[in-house]
Amino acid sequence: MAQSPTTIVDELGIALANLSDAATGAFTPTLRLGVTGLSRAGKTIFITALVHNLLTGGRLPGFTPLAEGRFIGARLAEYPDATIPRFAYERHLEALTGKTPTWPDSTRQISQLRIVLKYQSKHWYSGLRGPSTLNLDIVDYPGEWILDLPLLSLSFAEWSAEALERAHRPGSGKEAKPFLELLGSIDPHKEANDPDAEKLAAAFTDYLRRSREHGALSTLPPGRFLLPGDLEGSPALTFAPLPPSDQRARSSSLYAMLEHRYEAYKDRIVRPFFRDHFARLDRQVVLVDTLRALNAGPAAVADLETALTAVLSCFRQGESNPLLRPFMRKIDRILFAATKADHVHHTSHDRLEAILNRLVASASKRARFAGAETKSIALAGIRATREGSIVENGETLPTIIGTPMAGEVLDGTSYDGKTEIALFPGDLPERPDSLFEDGTPVALNFLRFTPPQKLDRNAAGDVVLPHIRFDRALDYLVGDWLA
Repeated sequence: MAQSPTTIVDELGIALANLSDAATGAFTPTLRLGVTGLSRAGKTIFITALVHNLLTGGRLPGFTPLAEGRFIGARLAEYPDATIPRFAYERHLEALTGKTPTWPDSTRQISQLRIVLKYQSKHWYSGLRGPSTLNLDIVDYPGEWILDLPLLSLSFAEWSAEALERAHRPGSGKEAKPFLELLGSIDPHKEANDPDAEKLAAAFTDYLRRSREHGALSTLPPGRFLLPGDLEGSPALTFAPLPPSDQRARSSSLYAMLEHRYEAYKDRIVRPFFRDHFARLDRQVVLVDTLRALNAGPAAVADLETALTAVLSCFRQGESNPLLRPFMRKIDRILFAATKADHVHHTSHDRLEAILNRLVASASKRARFAGAETKSIALAGIRATREGSIVENGETLPTIIGTPMAGEVLDGTSYDGKTEIALFPGDLPERPDSLFEDGTPVALNFLRFTPPQKLDRNAAGDVVLPHIRFDRALDYLVGDWLA
């Protein structure tokens, strides 16, 4: 039987935490922004760009408070929860703007940051009370972790059935074979013992790791198996799916042991993560590496749609009620963002957004039905390329110009991370449904590029980070709170 994502105790804890936030922010309201994205979608880059642009007043013509001259400035502040590590903004910015710019490390643990925004309200009474302030709280966490959220509504038997069904699919054969062979050699109803549990968990983790390398996302839960941190080797991370059986499992059986550990994983790891962070958000941006899935093939595209739909079904969405907000928060706006828009020419951006809309159609429909607004956009938090054109066989082709990262390979050429090239990235399909109707692969010349090697500075001497539509994203997520 499907289980509720939260218990009564959870709900009480969420209400008390929201009430505490409301009391703390009696004079300075707080907007909690969730930045979510599956692995390699660009969460760290997005947050770094967001903070830097607000601190320096970057080139954001589409950010209404700044365009209207009402945005006064921003500063970093102490985050109220001292138990969560701080988002390493300065270190990430240094990686992007140093002598040899590099992309910052991917998120491997949860982190947080608070930035205080100061602005002049456009309401009639703003002249009487002076400038206003808003606390913008951002929480970052590994993309693999959000894939665990659907587990909260699944029993061990239900999760096992889904996991094993995916493992037996034709496209999973190579990655899943060692795990399935080991599973077939072990009797789940034998006496519980740690060596068998450890062998199964290790083989299952290897399968998950190989699946991730080949673009599979919905296959990955439990996410902590891939990023265990200080939980590595603990019983809560030492289990695996088991096949169904008509035989009732004895309390001392291997099946009962793994079922108990699965429930402990949910209760002690996933549920607190949902309760303390996801259930207390006001706005949500969902970053999607659409191009990477397209480049990996039709199976990866379908898998991405499945993963996004499952994860977003766990969000608390709905129209925000100011009277209930001190006790219950709901996500009233969701921004779906196709990242790495700088990897295709701007003439393909409309098609990229259309493909993203197709991928999130079910999740977006659910959100709107619940009362939340949704918007899709193609963006680049930090633009790594510029645009140009080349003539080939008498035809002018739109290109992107940038420096492929060291080790990138295309058409037999391996790049050294120093050579700039002009690349025709290919055409995205005009009809997004074609990706699902006939499984037609998309012929993309997809490479990872180094960060921009030369950056402009503003009048104050601050580095200016080039972007694509980042200002529109920021305006949708925060702009109305600064009205």
